[in-house]
Amino acid sequence: MANSIGFILIISSLLLIFIPNSHARKLLLPHHAQKKSTWFQNVGRLGNEKVVKLHFYVQDVLGGDSPTVYEVARASITSDSPSSFGQVRVLDDLLTTKPDKNSTRIGRIQGLITSADLETTALAMNLNFVFTSGEYDGSTISILGRNQIMNPERELAVVGGTGTFRFARGYAITRLYSYDVETSYGVLEYTLYVTYVDDQASIMSL
Repeated sequence: MANSIGFILIISSLLLIFIPNSHARKLLLPHHAQKKSTWFQNVGRLGNEKVVKLHFYVQDVLGGDSPTVYEVARASITSDSPSSFGQVRVLDDLLTTKPDKNSTRIGRIQGLITSADLETTALAMNLNFVFTSGEYDGSTISILGRNQIMNPERELAVVGGTGTFRFARGYAITRLYSYDVETSYGVLEYTLYVTYVDDQASIMSL
């Protein structure tokens, strides 16, 4: 009996080795898993991409009683560096429709910013725009890039998103709208140009 079981296992292994990869995948994956793993291949053929321009303000609170930006790490040279090289900060800033902090709240901007240039004040940005109200409630947009903060305007890359913004790509323009030195309170202006896949329900059904 043991010999028979061993023979069956050997034959099964040989079949998996010699069956072409495409057939093997069909054998190994249940039907629903195959459908989930291939639906995205139809995205490029449907031509249902949409471009949207988004404009909002970030309330960047570095000081006071309730800051939204905190330092979490620094390098051995950060204190003596002209660019604060090695400083890492985490943020959870408020997103509003207007510069006034009491204007309509539409979400949060959360992520990490790292001083990543030895000579120039420039930040490596890893940010998620999290929408908590309005048309895009529950969706996010992810942004990466180099932010040379002394420049009047800076460009960052939109690299992805969730919810409405699946398959998102594009770019963001950011600039300093205002900054209060005494309170360490800044307002940043962001304009995003985002391409994403519209009507995702029809794609998922393919």
